[in-house]
Amino acid sequence: MDIAAISGSLVSWIVLVVLLLAWFGYYTFQNYRVRQVATYLSNEEFRKGMRRAQVIDLRERNNFKNGHILGARSLPYSTIRSFYSQLRPDLPVYMYDQGRTVSKRAAMLLSKKGYKNLYILKTGYQNWDGKEKKDEI
Repeated sequence: MDIAAISGSLVSWIVLVVLLLAWFGYYTFQNYRVRQVATYLSNEEFRKGMRRAQVIDLRERNNFKNGHILGARSLPYSTIRSFYSQLRPDLPVYMYDQGRTVSKRAAMLLSKKGYKNLYILKTGYQNWDGKEKKDEI
């Protein structure tokens, strides 16, 4: 066996492990930060509280028109920096996107802008089992 081949292979594995650990650490830290500013809700919890909250769909407008949670209003994440002030800071903000990646980013932004009662649909719209509405096209 060639020592250089073993060393190269070992270095590759070490680099791979270090990269995976770094990614896992970053992912864990980001989730910790989000949990400090927002609460994840199950479908049932989301349904129960949404009547007393501002429900916003963070997906793009065409996705909203194709189907959204009944009572939600469209505030695409791509425009939230310009239009977040349309949300009342004294009322809870229930937000969702297709999964929850965009909701986590929106929660961090809104938290920085002073919003306190932030909630994210844990399963995202893709697994929503409540009432929906589709806009007429």
